[in-house]
Amino acid sequence: MKKLSKPSFQAVMLNFPALNAVKGSKSYRRISLLLLSFLLLSATSCNNDDDNNCQGIDCLPPATQTGEGTFGCLVNGVPFVDNSGFFNCFYQLVDGEYYFGIGSDKELLPITQIIILSWMQEIEIGTTIELESRNNGNFFSEIAFDCFCPNATTTDGLDGNITFTEFNINSNIVSAIFEFTVIDPSTGTVYEITEGRFDSFFTQ
Repeated sequence: MKKLSKPSFQAVMLNFPALNAVKGSKSYRRISLLLLSFLLLSATSCNNDDDNNCQGIDCLPPATQTGEGTFGCLVNGVPFVDNSGFFNCFYQLVDGEYYFGIGSDKELLPITQIIILSWMQEIEIGTTIELESRNNGNFFSEIAFDCFCPNATTTDGLDGNITFTEFNINSNIVSAIFEFTVIDPSTGTVYEITEGRFDSFFTQ
C-alpha cells in the first residue's frame, strides 16, 4: 500500500474560478464534494507497478480503450506508470456544465501525482484538445511534488494536448493519449510528458 501523499489537489480546488463564482451555493458544495472524493481516492491508491526489467516506453501500459484501469507516460524519458485501477476518474454534469478529472499517484520523486482536468468543457472523441492554463472552459494538466510547494501547471505558452480515443457515457469508459510540458515554478525545472495514455472507468 502506498503511503498517503500530500493533498496537492486541494490547491486546484481552492484557487479555481468555477468554485469562487458559486461559493456558498448548492453547486459549490457539489463541486467541492466531487473534488474531495477525487483527492481521497488518489491519495490512498495502491501501486505495484515497478518493473526493473523494462526501460522507457516498454514500461508503459498499452493504449487500450476497454477500461483497463491504466495510466502511464514518460517524464523526461522516465516511466511513470499506475496500473492500480484505483485512481479516481470522473465526468459529471453540474448546473449544465461538465467537469472531468483523472489523477494518477506514483512516486517518481520529486513527482507524486499527474493530474488532468477540465472545467465547463465537454469531451469529444478523436479531437485533439490543447492543454492550456487553469481556467474555466479549458483542459489543463498539473504535476504535484513531494513538498508543500506550487504544482507545475500547463499554460497557454507551452505545448500540450490530449486526444480522447474512447468515451462512452453508457459503459463509463474513457481513454486518451496526451503529452505536455510544464515548468516547476519553484525550481525552474522543465518536465516533458510524452507518450501519455490512460484507460479508465469514470463516475458520473
